[in-house]
Amino acid sequence: MCLFDGLLFDLDGTLWDSVDAICISWRRVLERRAPELAGLMTRENVTSCMGMLLPDIVKKVLPDLPPEQLKPVLAELLAEENSYVAAHGGVLYPQVPETLALLAQSYPLCIVSNCQDGYIEAFFQAHGLGQYFTDYENPGRTGKAKADNIALVAARNGMKRPLYIGDTQGDYEAATAAGVPFLHAAYGFGAIDHEVPFVRSFAGILAALQRLSPP
Repeated sequence: MCLFDGLLFDLDGTLWDSVDAICISWRRVLERRAPELAGLMTRENVTSCMGMLLPDIVKKVLPDLPPEQLKPVLAELLAEENSYVAAHGGVLYPQVPETLALLAQSYPLCIVSNCQDGYIEAFFQAHGLGQYFTDYENPGRTGKAKADNIALVAARNGMKRPLYIGDTQGDYEAATAAGVPFLHAAYGFGAIDHEVPFVRSFAGILAALQRLSPP
């Protein structure tokens, strides 16, 4: 018996690592708009923010950006990021395409990420994986928190027992708030503050689903 009737995925830290692409694209904008801040776009600084909402990432990584510049610079950063990601992609975790192909034979697959509008589409364009997903959502499109977007995607796809798979504490808290079970992608960027089911690799999701489902 299968316990779940759908799988909802986080994107960054779960399906791929896009940190280097973000650093490159944001550094390009800052070199034009605020060259004194471009050096702050390091892998270490960006990794520490993964999973956060984008305005919060800008405030953390670029704390000296004048408040009046936040909105226009953020818009330019995100446009450049989407364009760069669509053209160059990120680093898929090992066996993501193969595992998605197998999972999609048994479950509807969706993405719910704390990203901007256009970012998930850029991921699909770069890596050709859109064929495996039936739906996706983000706060850039809905203006809603991740928990609300999880519930929204589950409801509009008729899922009564979805599983959310993500890598950060924020992912766990959002899934919990939405009343959805959580599987920790422990190979990603974050840690969870107490024991939860986890996998050490993306391919490990297949075996985890068998462990979590009753015989």
